[in-house]
Amino acid sequence: MEKTIFEKLGVTYRQEGDYMVPNIELPPQPEKPIGKYGRMRRKFLKEHRPGQYNYLLLMAELDWHLSEIDEAATNRLDELMPKLAEEAGATLQLRRENPMKWVGLMNNCKAQAEEIICQELIYA
Repeated sequence: MEKTIFEKLGVTYRQEGDYMVPNIELPPQPEKPIGKYGRMRRKFLKEHRPGQYNYLLLMAELDWHLSEIDEAATNRLDELMPKLAEEAGATLQLRRENPMKWVGLMNNCKAQAEEIICQELIYA
């Protein structure tokens, strides 16, 4: 009997009831959890880039990709927030004198930073 293409590639099989099942394992996945930006990226890929999503999923690279996007987005947020807060005038003095105004300015800065991150990383 001639070998199948899988047997030629070195795939081994095991008996599961009446069936022969190939011994295939996924490569190890990253241990770190996927955060907010990684989940946003997954949703975007699923809805708007299904080909890329399926490719990453089938190549067992999706979790790694989402983890990298999440880490890059978090780093970018940490980089942008001080600059945007300074431009908006959200200083420590304002925080002491008018906390509600400071919170409003910081919320606006975070919304701006997240919009930039979405355009640069999530929806790219």
